[in-house]
Amino acid sequence: MPTDDIRLTALLDELSRLDTEAVTAERGDLDLLDTRELVRRMNAEDARVPEAVAARGAEIAAAVDGITERFRRGGRLIYLGAGTAGRIGVLDASECPPTFGTDPSMVVGLIAGGETAIRAAVENAEDDQEAAAAALRGLRLTADDTVVGISASGRTPYVVGGLEFAHQAGALTVAIASNAGSAIGALADIAIEVVTGPEFISGSTRLKSGTAQKLVVNMLTTLSMIRLGKTHRGVMVDLRATNEKLHARSLRTVVQLAGVDTAGAAAALAAASGSVKLALLMLATGAPAEEAASTLERVGGVLREAIAALSGTSALSDASATSGTSGIS
Repeated sequence: MPTDDIRLTALLDELSRLDTEAVTAERGDLDLLDTRELVRRMNAEDARVPEAVAARGAEIAAAVDGITERFRRGGRLIYLGAGTAGRIGVLDASECPPTFGTDPSMVVGLIAGGETAIRAAVENAEDDQEAAAAALRGLRLTADDTVVGISASGRTPYVVGGLEFAHQAGALTVAIASNAGSAIGALADIAIEVVTGPEFISGSTRLKSGTAQKLVVNMLTTLSMIRLGKTHRGVMVDLRATNEKLHARSLRTVVQLAGVDTAGAAAALAAASGSVKLALLMLATGAPAEEAASTLERVGGVLREAIAALSGTSALSDASATSGTSGIS
């Protein structure tokens, strides 16, 4: 048997064992159903995803802690994926700077096939096992970085090659897959295998698998940013006002958390050069901008700790004493 035929036979056998590729008899009548019933059935399948994600809570928490630790050392979070999985990583990375005020280099999304693949399929890109390693080499990957490989099947060669290289470089490696016992899960330090079962349309892993991936990456960045002090009382305080909506949100945040009017919030933001967190600290303590900024830097950017340091109180006691009240604390 020719080598190509042997390889194809092995791949067909491998795919036949994946839950994400399974064909179920219960959905054999989809083309006969009316639209309202299709909506009901698809929504019922989607509703299973959050439960599957919750089942991997321990692994997600371990990944968040590992990412946060490396962020504090100046490391980066780098996503790897092909197709839908790659686009989800790129999306999450691109939303961190405006949401959390991070440098664009802090969270990076790499997709098989490069920038073109964000909008259109690039033929055979996911099969290039060397491409991700080359991209990571170009980023000068270090042991302070975290590499998260995303693959619904858990076997994508591009992701496998990237995780192998990342492991050799000493980086923390995390795998997000939709099948148990995945190849990338076996390679990674932390395996987040969210088993979502057969897709509504067999093999269309942009559906439940893609939804699960989005939920997990949301947690990885959002929760690590909370750990880094980029939120306060459940509100973003490190956002960048890069457009009119975000400028309005900055004003609204200061009004809500500091208990001042819009004019007071605008004046505080101007004095803080647009920094929501700095404006809030100045309003809470009366400290001038320079002192407030140096205190924030000293406590690692955690607003609650900076307020406590300038007020001579305990951050923990402030949190318990003011929970549910207005006014910055």
